[in-house]
Amino acid sequence: MCYVFSMRNFWTELPKPFFALAPMEDVTDAAFRRIIAEKGKADVTFCEFTSADGLMLVDEKGQKKLRRKLLFSEIERPVVAQFFTAMPEHMEYAAKLAAEMGFDGVDINMGCPDRAVEKGRCGAAMIKDPQLAREIIRAAKRGWLDGSVRAEKPQGDALRLLPVSVKTRLGYNSDTLEEWLPELLAERPAAITIHARTRKEMSSVPARWERVQRAVEIRDAVRGLPSYETLIVGNGDLKNLNDARAKVAESRADGAMLGRAIFGNPWLFSDRQSEPSPKEKIQTLAEHIKLFDEIMGDVQNFAVMKKHFKSYISGWDCAKEMRVRLMGAHTEKQAISILASTLDL
Repeated sequence: MCYVFSMRNFWTELPKPFFALAPMEDVTDAAFRRIIAEKGKADVTFCEFTSADGLMLVDEKGQKKLRRKLLFSEIERPVVAQFFTAMPEHMEYAAKLAAEMGFDGVDINMGCPDRAVEKGRCGAAMIKDPQLAREIIRAAKRGWLDGSVRAEKPQGDALRLLPVSVKTRLGYNSDTLEEWLPELLAERPAAITIHARTRKEMSSVPARWERVQRAVEIRDAVRGLPSYETLIVGNGDLKNLNDARAKVAESRADGAMLGRAIFGNPWLFSDRQSEPSPKEKIQTLAEHIKLFDEIMGDVQNFAVMKKHFKSYISGWDCAKEMRVRLMGAHTEKQAISILASTLDL
């Protein structure tokens, strides 16, 4: 078999600190990610998390919806596909598929607290089974390698160069970072994103960024790591880029991942100093709605867009009235008509 393998791992090429767009279910879909990339792209973009089990097992209709989550545009690069599963063979398949689709990397979700996800021993439940977690990381590496075009199969340390990363939490019921993180580090993922809360805490307490600093210390204490060591990325309660820079500087993390701050603010990563005007926000929401209908309209209910309305339409006189009208819209055309009645769009 002929291979044309590139040892490129985009994580090693990022500026420090770097800032990533978090994967958020039914939020950072293909439409919103494209809007974000156009307004001010992140250093790394993560797709919505996708079920590797589903990619293996669901019917044609389900496959269509799942694979739509994996659509991306060239302007989003580097772009990472995130998967969850407790089945190593399913993760291997999903990672192979991501490589074949042209993604820049694969991330493994080991932090989602959703009960339905945890029921399958996935997401945050993975924290309770370190050995399985390690098997899943190895499976992702095998799949990525198998799906990549390569000149010769790398052996040994070369496998560490693969752009496979993990997103997780401090622990499950309690903070077990000192025990949990070394298990992940032993598999040499390219990066580990630490959401600075436990699964039990959800988002009910402030993110503890001092524990991100501790994660960096644990990483640095591991002897024998090569120059392309695992990167530590902090996550939790970041309001904007300035806040992220301050938290990264204090914790000595390599980068930060921002999530909820992106709502209604696709300019988040642009570092612009001025607040977008009401007209600019309305026009951008109209672009977002049209793109959602174009890309996701045949697989996703329009109601998903409504979670964006309050974030875009707020902060000026009559904004509340416009939101109330928008919430009554059932189609893209109805929503655009409401926006157009306010501004000449």
